[in-house]
Amino acid sequence: MPEERSLEGKTLLLVDGSSYLYRAYHAMPDLRGPEGGPTGALYGMINMLRRMRKEVTAEYSACVFDAKGKTFRDDWYPEYKANRPSMPEDLARQIEPIHVAVRALGWPLLMIDRVEADDVIGTLCTEAEKLGMNVVVSTGDKDLAQLVSNRVTLVNTMTNETLDRDGVVAKFGVPPERIIDYLSLIGDTVDNVPGVEKCGPKTAVKWLMQYESLDGIVEHASEIKGAVGDNLRRALDFLPMARKLVTVERHCDLTGHIVSIEESLPSLPESREELRDLFTRHGFKTWLREVEIADAVEGPETDVPPALSVDHERHYETVQTWEQLDAWLDKINAAELTSFDSETTSLDPMVAQIVGLSLSVEAGRAAYVPLAHRGPDAPVQLPRDEVLAKLKPWLESADHKKVGQHLKYDEQVLANYGIEMRGVEHDTLLESYVLESHRTHDMDSLALRHLGVKTIKYEDVAGKGAQQIGFDEVALDKAAEYAAEDADITLRLHQALYPQIAVENSLDHVYREIEVPTSRVLRKMERTGVLIDAEKLRQQSGEIATRLIELEGSAYELAGGEFNLGSPKQIGQIFFEKLELPVIKKTPSGAPSTDEEVLQKLAEDYPLPKILLEHRGLSKLKSTYTDKLPRMVNPRTGRVHTNYAQAVAVTGRLASNDPNLQNIPVRTGEGRRIREAFIAPPGHKLVSADYSQIELRIMAHISGDESLMRAFSQGEDIHRATASEIFNVTPLEVSSDQRRVAKVINFGLIYGMSAFGLASNLGITRDAAKMYIDRYFARYPGVARYMDETRLSAKAKGYVETVFGRRLWLPEINGGNGPRRQAAERAAINAPMQGTAADLIKMSMIAVQNWIEDSKIGTRMIMQVHDELILEVPDAELSEVRKRLPELMCGVAALKVPLVAEVGAGLNWEEAH
Repeated sequence: MPEERSLEGKTLLLVDGSSYLYRAYHAMPDLRGPEGGPTGALYGMINMLRRMRKEVTAEYSACVFDAKGKTFRDDWYPEYKANRPSMPEDLARQIEPIHVAVRALGWPLLMIDRVEADDVIGTLCTEAEKLGMNVVVSTGDKDLAQLVSNRVTLVNTMTNETLDRDGVVAKFGVPPERIIDYLSLIGDTVDNVPGVEKCGPKTAVKWLMQYESLDGIVEHASEIKGAVGDNLRRALDFLPMARKLVTVERHCDLTGHIVSIEESLPSLPESREELRDLFTRHGFKTWLREVEIADAVEGPETDVPPALSVDHERHYETVQTWEQLDAWLDKINAAELTSFDSETTSLDPMVAQIVGLSLSVEAGRAAYVPLAHRGPDAPVQLPRDEVLAKLKPWLESADHKKVGQHLKYDEQVLANYGIEMRGVEHDTLLESYVLESHRTHDMDSLALRHLGVKTIKYEDVAGKGAQQIGFDEVALDKAAEYAAEDADITLRLHQALYPQIAVENSLDHVYREIEVPTSRVLRKMERTGVLIDAEKLRQQSGEIATRLIELEGSAYELAGGEFNLGSPKQIGQIFFEKLELPVIKKTPSGAPSTDEEVLQKLAEDYPLPKILLEHRGLSKLKSTYTDKLPRMVNPRTGRVHTNYAQAVAVTGRLASNDPNLQNIPVRTGEGRRIREAFIAPPGHKLVSADYSQIELRIMAHISGDESLMRAFSQGEDIHRATASEIFNVTPLEVSSDQRRVAKVINFGLIYGMSAFGLASNLGITRDAAKMYIDRYFARYPGVARYMDETRLSAKAKGYVETVFGRRLWLPEINGGNGPRRQAAERAAINAPMQGTAADLIKMSMIAVQNWIEDSKIGTRMIMQVHDELILEVPDAELSEVRKRLPELMCGVAALKVPLVAEVGAGLNWEEAH
């Protein structure tokens, strides 16, 4: 390339497009465009390229891809990359639109026949360094670490990793100039470059530290002992070729492709016209809206490229005077929507105290109101109680709309100060959950994913681990920037996320009519808590402790000596060496497994595994419940307050934690006794309302199978009806064993159970299990049709939906390895049923809570466990609640088969259930 002038200190940004293609393809869900074509990799590449433009200021840039066909390395070594699988068809279909997108985003695109992207990047790095330029290479390829120098830095957009010289040493253990030697030794399985057998990174680094270079290692090969030394000596003849193959070429002839960096690689503005066509064709509605807004505001093309989401200039204010607070009160009272966040002393909302509040009504502008900082800077602050009193009318106003990230927490904290927050219109946590239930929903991840913004993390201001300080101790300038950013980013996230929901009626319904109201109900349930009999649990703990000692003695006697009952290694030695029990399966490392499944199998024939199973179960009960629950009683309320996580399970189910009330075992006497400790206060009863066979009823509705719908509509025993069909007998002739088989099949098939699984579960041959399954599908053809159609639909869309429109993503249904893809296919069958059941119980909670409030009765909902609601009911209201509960729960939706809710009442949870 001709020599260039005046580029000293300028930056060249190079993106390894081939490195990111596959990462984008596998990282994104299987998105589909309006015509059904795959768009996930395209979306990921656009997102990444726009983000790079925002994060790296570069006057020159290029996105480099591998060209089709062989390269000069294939001439040297015909087996080069021979084991690499062909590109997945869904990714291959996205290559052309990705290239179109790269150019439309203003990136020069380079793809040179017979030259790999790595070598093009290496050559450009070398030329740029000669000109005194700085180079940033965005890649996920470890091979390019050899290019790092004082002027060349690597960044990995997918992992937020940056590698300068020190970073390379920290990551690989060797400096950039030794990366070639390092790679030659360990080899590269992806490119089919064999290294030294059994020489991993640690060995390679050790040798290079000792002998300084690959040449030094070769020179002293005869001195290296052991099997790995023998392997090294066997590899000596190939090592020169390995080094040649892993060395990035820095002097490729780019004539005909690049005149000069200055002329050929300037960073260009985005082409709005091209992007509008691209976004329309592939269904990227949010990005299309940005282009349309830019057109409306700025007119035709400008030289300013729109970003993924405009990273606004920030104007953050620390409110320390009444005049400032009054000015912000005027703003939030006049605003259509205000972003609100609180900073506190604890993650437990029942005990958390407010340290400060943040507000934002306009993207890029926010305020932080410090109220209880006690750091060494002794900041001036307004009095907390007076500020809260002044804000209370706005906080409790349903007319003033609020948005936040996980506002349920902030509502609980405000309740500690006698404030009941109203007007919760939006929650970005729930918006993200409805859009992408399979992704992470914390604000930092959302900001990076949807705004391309790297936020200040809590650890950045408060420190980590044992050195972490409370937020009230953080210096005010740092605290204010962090907290104000939270409110600002939350508002901007809402502006990015909600439009994607609003354009989809089904998603908007799930978000507005199910998730947002559910959050309000959960907040009330969590606040109410549940009463427990702590003394009863302590007594049970003592009894379990005695039983554990007895079990340990029995185990020692059977094993012929004492051992650690919690040590898989010691158990394995006793089982398979001392007692010579059969090996059921092995761990990934090849050792005989002693997991739960193995113990269950061995317990059928041997006493020691049976004792260990009982010991494990009781130990877990003791540590998780009987010991822990009494310590979790809130001293102020006298109750236990769980937290219901709303945005965790991809199916929409709630998760209970601190404590987990959803995993108390009900099949053992000890587990049921724990439920007995959940009690009603004097003058009350606990009422349990549980959907009956809800997932099977949903299967009947979704599949439309006539036999299944008829059985439910006529109120038949569904397992007896299924047994009648499978065994070709009348319902009256069905034996208890036949009904048991039918029950396993009914529930097993909706979870994707195979003939092997059924055979194992029932203790029958695989042929017999297959015969039962074949008969089932012959009698219920609608179910078979539903399963086949759902698999196909899931593969085409990348997701399945519940009856009410909740979208359940299955990112591995078209990718991943065989077992993971099969698991995704099984999930595709079951997820609509689990998800619909989750929707129904949430809709029931909303209906029941609305009825309680409208009726102004004393009944309170206190727990939700899977398909069950538990209420605390005054004796005077018991009759009415028992009557209304099933009506409300069965009336939330009209399915093709009737919903049934069974209601029980008692002095404790077990008695009610």
